[in-house]
Amino acid sequence: MIRSVVRGFGAALPKRVMTNRDMEAIVDTSDDWIVQRTGIRQRYIAGDDETTASLGEAAARAALANGGLTPADIDLVICATSTPDNTFPATSVNIQNRLGMSHGFAFDVQAVCTGFVYAVTTADAYIRGGLAKRVLVIGAETFSRILDWNDRTTCVLFGDGAGAIVLEAAEGEGTSADRGVLTAHLRSDGSHKDKLYVDGGPSSTGTVGKLRMEGREVFKYAVGMITDVIQAAFDSTGTTAEDLDWLVPHQANRRIIDGSAKKLNIDAEKIVITVDLHGNTSAASIPLALATAAGDGRIKKGDLVMLEAMGGGFTWGAVLLRW
Repeated sequence: MIRSVVRGFGAALPKRVMTNRDMEAIVDTSDDWIVQRTGIRQRYIAGDDETTASLGEAAARAALANGGLTPADIDLVICATSTPDNTFPATSVNIQNRLGMSHGFAFDVQAVCTGFVYAVTTADAYIRGGLAKRVLVIGAETFSRILDWNDRTTCVLFGDGAGAIVLEAAEGEGTSADRGVLTAHLRSDGSHKDKLYVDGGPSSTGTVGKLRMEGREVFKYAVGMITDVIQAAFDSTGTTAEDLDWLVPHQANRRIIDGSAKKLNIDAEKIVITVDLHGNTSAASIPLALATAAGDGRIKKGDLVMLEAMGGGFTWGAVLLRW
């Protein structure tokens, strides 16, 4: 059977680093308060000359270089983002153009923090369906553009950045020993919209709006939703937490990550943590974490890797793949 195998990975971050000490000069907060509740120590903030598309392009070029590929080798570009450069066209089309591509096709996926998981699942479906052989999957965000910098409960949490992988078609045996995407499980429940949303949009207010979140409510649901899809991935492949080499979670909050892993008996040493360095970069957080751990040699060929995320909507999902 056809599997979608990771060929290359890459990441890009803005030039500006904003530490928790820097945040203390903006809002009534402290480094201790932020670290204790979230695990975040710093985040990157896009400058005036940096956008979701420019960060996405840089991450895409890094992934292509890592995989020994060029834009000519790509059939499809999927960008997961909630902070597009324009209402339309899609940021993926912008990135496609910036890469010098005039072939293939491109579109965006919008599932907030779960966007990269949705995008990987979508790319896998296109590859298995024979509509694409190589797909550039990008998660890119500039959440700093939609933050209320007077709201200390949200502005300290988010950062900007981009990550990317190239998925390509490869033959597999149809077992959990195959390399590539083994299974994916996606969920959503729109009844939770008011717990995490942006209070604007073209059709409603004609404005971009600002991010609003009921943090305690999100936390209350997060661990249960995340463990649900991770367990579904294990069940569908006949694997267990003991078989897992790495858990690469959405980097939203260290307490949510630790709580989910503990509930599933996943060893803390198997968890890739970058929330301390990047903050919550929404759809970019998982590919940034992947690029970090694969780049430093922790994630190796043949490793069993679980991706999981939960975001506004609510949306949540998990992908189990062998690197």
